[in-house]
Amino acid sequence: WRPGPAARSDTTMLLLRTLLPAAVSSRCCRLVPPLAALASASPADAAAVRAFSMQQAAVVAAQRQRRVHRGVLGGLRMCSGGGGSALADLERDIQAQGEVVRELKAAAERDEAAIKAAVERLLALKAQLPAPVEPPPAKSGGKGGGGRGGGGKGGGGKGGGGSGAAEAELSESEIFRVRLDKAQAVAAGGHTPYAYSFAPTHSSAAFAEAFDSLSPGAEDASAEVALCGRVMTKRSFGKLAFFTVQDGEGTFQLYLDKKRLGAAFRPFLDATDGGDFVGVKGGVKRTDKGELSVLVAEATLLTKALRPLPDKWKGLADVNKRYRQRYLDMIVNPRVRATFAARARITAYLRRYLDERGFLEIETPCLNAQPGGAEAKPFETYHNALGLDLTLRIATELYLKRLVIGGVERVYELGRIFRNEGISTRHNPEFTSIELYQAYADYEDMMALTEELVAGAARHVAGGTSVEYQGASIDLAPPWRRVTMAELVAEKLPQFDFFALREADGGSDAASGGEGLAAARAAAQAAGVAGAGEAPSLGELLALCFEELCEPELVQPTFVLDHPTEVSPL
Repeated sequence: WRPGPAARSDTTMLLLRTLLPAAVSSRCCRLVPPLAALASASPADAAAVRAFSMQQAAVVAAQRQRRVHRGVLGGLRMCSGGGGSALADLERDIQAQGEVVRELKAAAERDEAAIKAAVERLLALKAQLPAPVEPPPAKSGGKGGGGRGGGGKGGGGKGGGGSGAAEAELSESEIFRVRLDKAQAVAAGGHTPYAYSFAPTHSSAAFAEAFDSLSPGAEDASAEVALCGRVMTKRSFGKLAFFTVQDGEGTFQLYLDKKRLGAAFRPFLDATDGGDFVGVKGGVKRTDKGELSVLVAEATLLTKALRPLPDKWKGLADVNKRYRQRYLDMIVNPRVRATFAARARITAYLRRYLDERGFLEIETPCLNAQPGGAEAKPFETYHNALGLDLTLRIATELYLKRLVIGGVERVYELGRIFRNEGISTRHNPEFTSIELYQAYADYEDMMALTEELVAGAARHVAGGTSVEYQGASIDLAPPWRRVTMAELVAEKLPQFDFFALREADGGSDAASGGEGLAAARAAAQAAGVAGAGEAPSLGELLALCFEELCEPELVQPTFVLDHPTEVSPL
C-alpha cells in the first residue's frame, strides 16, 4: 500500500508513533536512535523513509540469530513502500547459493573447483549487503522463531541445522517462550501441536529387524512404514535433514529430502526441536554409511516440547536431579529405562511362579492400629472418620499369618512397605517387598523355594543364572551355600568359638558377663570391630562381628542361618 502525496506526512508519523514503543518494548534498542532521527526529520520525505527501511532490514537479516522482533521487521518493510524488495531478493539469492555450497561439500565425490567457484559467488553476494549496525551487548529477548532446526540445549549437531546453538544462549524461560510461539504458530496454521493419536506400523526394533537385509545405498521406496518417537538430535544440510528419533525400544533415523517433502520440508524443520514427538510415514533407505532410515514422505508434529532436553554431551550428571526427575533420567539414559522394564518382568515372574504353585496373592491393610512384623519406626497418620491414630505398615507379616490361621495354606503379598528411617540413593523409606507363607513347611522348604524363585527370575529376565554386578560375576544357580553365622565369624576369628564361649558362661545366650564374653570382646577388639567392648551379650557381639568382618565379603548367594536370639525381632 502506498499513500497519496497529501497523506504521506500524517501516515509516516502514525507509523513511527506505532513503531517507537514497539521497538522499546521488544528490546530492539538499536532501532530507537534511527527512528527518533527520522521522526525529527521531514515526515514527507518518502525517500528517506525508504532508505532507512532498507538499512534496518539489512540489520535484521544479519542479526536474525539474535532474535530481532519480527513484527518490527514487517512494520519497517511496510513503511518502505516496497523499497526492501531488492534486499529481500538478495537475501534469497544468498540463501540459495549457500545451499548450493553445502550440497557440493556434502557430495560423495567432491569437486574442489566447483566448490571454490560456488564459495566465491556466495562471498560476492554477501558483499552486496549493507554493513550491519552492531547492537549493544545484551541478552536476547522478545518473541521470535529462535532459528531454524532444533534439538534443545546442545541438541543440534553437524551441519549447523539445529537450534541447539541458539538455545544454548537463552535462559530456560526464554526457550519456553520461543517454543510456545512455535506451538502457537503450528496451531495458527491449522494443525494441532498436540495430536490425539498416531498409528505406527513398526517400533524401532521391529523396523531394524524387518529391513536388516537392506544393503548400504539401497532404497525400498515401495515399503510403507509409519514410526513415531521423540526427536533426540537434528542435522540439516540445506535440502536434506537427518533426525535421530527415540521410541520405547531404541532409536531410528529419519531421512528428510526437500524434493520428496516439497513445501512441507522447511515448515516442519522450523517447527521441531529436540524433545518433540513426531510421527512419520514413508519408504525405507539405508544410507551409504549403512544407517537404516525412514525415507520420509509425510511428517507430523505429534507433541511440541516446551522445555529442552539435557545437554547431549554432558547428559544428566546431577545425581540429585536424576532421582528427583526420573523421567529426564529415563530420556537420556536408556539403561535406566531398561532397568525399569527388567524390574517389571521380575515382579510379573514372581507372581506367575507362585500362582502356578497354588499360592494366593491377597492384599492386606496398609493402615495399622499398631505396627508389627519388624523393628522399624513407622509413619504416623490420623483417621478422621474413626478418630484413630494409625501408622503405615512396616511389614505385611502379621495379616498374612492371620490368613494362614484362617485356612489359606499358601499365601503371599507383593506390596509397599513404609519405614520412617534414613534415606539415600540406596535406601528408600517406601519400598516393595514380597512375603509368602506356606503351611506344613519349614525353613528348609522356604530356602529351596527362594533359590528356585530367584534363579527362575534370572533365567526369565537375564537369559541365565550368571549375571554381572559391580564388576563381579554372580552365580544364582541352586543350591546356594548354607552356613551359620557362628561358622562365618569363626572363619575370621578362630578364637571366637560362639558355642564353646557360651558354655563357658553357663550356656546362657543372654549372659551379661563371664570369661566367655570377656574373651570374645578381646578377640573382637583386636580385630578392630567397632563397639565390641560395649556388647552386652555374646549373641549381640556375634552379630557385630558378622556385620563388620563377614558380611562385606559375602558376594555369592548365601543363606546365613541360626542368628542369635538377641538380635532376632520375633
